[in-house]
Amino acid sequence: MNPQEIMRILDSIARDRNIDRSLLITDLEQAMLSAVRKYFGTIDTDEFTCEFDQLTGQFNLARLGEPLEIPPDELGRISAQTFKQVMIQKFRDDERNSILDEFSGRIGEIVTGTAQRYEGGALVATIDRAEAFMPRSEQIPGEQFNAGERVRCLILDVREQGSQVKIVISRAHPDFIKGLFEVEVPEVSERIIELKVLAREAGYRTKIAVSSIDSRVDAVGACVGVRGSRIKNIVDELNGEKIDIVRWNESSQILIQNSLKPAEIQEVNLCFELGRATVVVRDDQLSLAIGKRGQNVRLAARLTGWDIDILTPEEFNKGLETLADTLLSIEGMQENMLDRLAALGMVSVFDIEEVGAQVLVTELEIDEATAEKVLEAAATRAKIVAEQQLAEKEEAAKRRQEEEAAGAALFGDLGDTTDEESAEADEAAALILGDEPAEETEKPSDES
Repeated sequence: MNPQEIMRILDSIARDRNIDRSLLITDLEQAMLSAVRKYFGTIDTDEFTCEFDQLTGQFNLARLGEPLEIPPDELGRISAQTFKQVMIQKFRDDERNSILDEFSGRIGEIVTGTAQRYEGGALVATIDRAEAFMPRSEQIPGEQFNAGERVRCLILDVREQGSQVKIVISRAHPDFIKGLFEVEVPEVSERIIELKVLAREAGYRTKIAVSSIDSRVDAVGACVGVRGSRIKNIVDELNGEKIDIVRWNESSQILIQNSLKPAEIQEVNLCFELGRATVVVRDDQLSLAIGKRGQNVRLAARLTGWDIDILTPEEFNKGLETLADTLLSIEGMQENMLDRLAALGMVSVFDIEEVGAQVLVTELEIDEATAEKVLEAAATRAKIVAEQQLAEKEEAAKRRQEEEAAGAALFGDLGDTTDEESAEADEAAALILGDEPAEETEKPSDES
């Protein structure tokens, strides 16, 4: 092979695999030294030296400092095989180190790859010249990719595993959402808008609290875009996952109200001792505040860092009355102490049971003996209230089952009605409602 052809191949490998050409030349020299040592049957690494001449494409060998004239084709089959194996291994090591160095600096970056296959539930995809995998835990539930499809993902981790580089990608990680906002919303990438905190249940719903360092830029409006254009692109990428953008506020009370939207909040009581927020909403807002399977309040709790309890006004007032009845029966407790406890966010006997005696001594300025009596009374009443709540819940579930069974018995045979009976029922319903029965539509005539 002529020198130009050798250098062309080296340049091609260096370009395609992003490897420094000088490293490849060093690999060739090391491979030739291994072949020569194999030929002479020596293991002394200092006995031979080799230098590759890039102009002539020849290997200049020396033994103990003296030039060694031996054509490569005279080294024999075994030495040639040794040269090949060492060269391939060296090239692979260089490529692995190149991939490791490149992708280690790209952790947290949004990239686009191509789906290849699934292995044990994990998606294998190619990103540039490397192969990456997405574990089941980093996939969006229900999402499936076919071979050759585009996969937009986050580079989550890069590490060596044996002789390979393991690149872990993700679509379920919260940082994937942040990366999409940086791509779709210029103000986010320019750091004019800051994504303060994010809570996500991949595939279902995400809540993001945003703020702007520029008073002229509306953080929520900029993230949503004109007629929702920006947020729509992100939702489409996530296959319909809901995204709630809430306005960040340093006040925990206001942030909790914002995070529970679209529900309307009447009151928020914070108990810093327990890290708990008691939120009062109207009856018609209760299901909206809690969300489907508790998703809205659960994400709001993760977003704000508070344990959130949702109560109706009736439940809230009942808890306060129970607390008052329990504590005012204890000698030394006064009405103003109840007001102080409510101001501290302790609005039920359950809260008093959890805070401990020392907090009561400090905040209410009472002695330890009285504090212990308060705790004992609260614990006893809390047990009774818990049993009552459990009984009410079981009774409500039983009533609901009975109503469903009654409905099934009443309407369960409607599926067996004939078309004529169904028409008669529709006509009777129309008469009851005062509507005229619908006349049969005339078919258009064939006459011109």
